[in-house]
Amino acid sequence: MRLIIIGKNSFVATNLKIYLKRKKIFYKSLSFSNFMSKKEIFGNFDYVINCSSNKNFVDRKYLFKNDHDTRIAKAINKTKLKLIILSTRKVYARKYNSKETDKILPKCNYSKNKSISEKKSYKILGKKLLILRISNLIGKPKKNNRKLHNTFVDIFFSFAKKGIIFDNKKIFKDFLSVNKLSEIILKLIKIQAHGIYNVSLGRKVYLNSMIKWLNFYNHKKIRKTMLNNSFNQDNFTLNNQKLRKKIKIKINISELRSECLKLSKKQFK
Repeated sequence: MRLIIIGKNSFVATNLKIYLKRKKIFYKSLSFSNFMSKKEIFGNFDYVINCSSNKNFVDRKYLFKNDHDTRIAKAINKTKLKLIILSTRKVYARKYNSKETDKILPKCNYSKNKSISEKKSYKILGKKLLILRISNLIGKPKKNNRKLHNTFVDIFFSFAKKGIIFDNKKIFKDFLSVNKLSEIILKLIKIQAHGIYNVSLGRKVYLNSMIKWLNFYNHKKIRKTMLNNSFNQDNFTLNNQKLRKKIKIKINISELRSECLKLSKKQFK
């Protein structure tokens, strides 16, 4: 198994590389531009995992030049390489238990663009394509300023370190640790899976529970306040039964809690 990871410094790529090193899996890490200029190496690898994107793809209407997924698909079309796309739960409507067969209802530019890139890439690669629609990821926040968007963890720690926590009694979402995502990716590669899979915990996690776990080691005096309308307050979960039928994987809330406590200890040490 020989892998190419595109997006050298992205949140997912950084954590995925740590996991692959631990498992002694051979990989090469490249930026998107370097990958597109090194077509001579394609024959030496089996899979490309695209963890890269750009701000125009996230914020603006669709343009092919901003679509890394489809451009990679075109580049590897006539090779043995297979492609893994990291898509988003935002392609679905905001609801409980979204399934892969549900109607796509993207609302923001990023989710609209991802739904387009999914279709275009599939048209090019067919069964050489694996699409992962991922729920909110939990992992160590990046320290550099080259983030395309802030995660739930980014937002939480930025406020908690100032002594502010928002009250989220009625809001639930679906979460997954980035380490668990890495494990799932490797298992799917080993069985040469293709098609679309939801990757998630698959159950409601109320934000007040997440906040309690992430704030566990914070000794600063905290002031609770209500959320304002600028925050994303949609409730959702992803149905992960298709994934569970495909691979044997343990995904439970106790592991998520444990990951949150580790993060809390590191952030507030």
